[in-house]
Amino acid sequence: MERTTRLRPVRPEPRQRARTVAAAVCVVLGIGLIGGAAAGAWLTDDASASSGANTSWSTARSAWHSLPVDTLFPRTLQGKGAGPGGADRVWTRLGVAADGDCAEALDPLLVRALGPVGCVRVVRATYTDATRSTVTTVGMVFTEADATAMRALATRFADQKLGGRKDLMPRTYPVPGTAAGGFGAAQRAAWTTHVLTELPVLVYAVSGFADGRAVTDPQPAARAMARDATTAVAEAGLGNDAEGVADWVERALRTTLADLTEKKPR
Repeated sequence: MERTTRLRPVRPEPRQRARTVAAAVCVVLGIGLIGGAAAGAWLTDDASASSGANTSWSTARSAWHSLPVDTLFPRTLQGKGAGPGGADRVWTRLGVAADGDCAEALDPLLVRALGPVGCVRVVRATYTDATRSTVTTVGMVFTEADATAMRALATRFADQKLGGRKDLMPRTYPVPGTAAGGFGAAQRAAWTTHVLTELPVLVYAVSGFADGRAVTDPQPAARAMARDATTAVAEAGLGNDAEGVADWVERALRTTLADLTEKKPR
């Protein structure tokens, strides 16, 4: 039976608190991790942007509580050609977590890395593949950042390869009574992180074996999907699961928000 919790709207944290968190990053992670003056930019709507851009970003910021759960995380994802060797993949939703604050849903170091963009709220769901042999948690982090700050964050993740750092690996969402009941930190096998630059959102996914086995050498999804990869994680398609589920959820969010923005009066 699927375990799904209704996402609820809450008031965002005060901006001053967010600024304090951003400042603390310098001490914990160092200038290299949070470098880039543009990454500290904060605003709700960019006054210099077009009305269309303002509408798009405003709509995106409220998507975590304004969109239905089944829109954010569909019950079934069809991953055509998303498996190893171009095989089709199908993922079924096991449960959706209640929306949570960033400190609750993410590891502390990842929270600090996201400090400059203002981590507001996280929504998560966990899926299993058609054979129920793998499980994948996918999440969306909604931020307070403008386009400049999101681009700076994406550049830093790419240049410093932060998406491949194990200490910045996302947390799982175990769903009791399902194939993901034992999906904890030790079971994380492959992961991916997508920093969107057209929306104030970061999408991530982390996968593992459904039998609860611990994984001693988790791998970024890109490495697990490499043509010459021969590890158990790679051969099980766990990199494909993480990347495929993240891609599906990201595309669905982009499409939905684009449709809403077009219909909204300006």
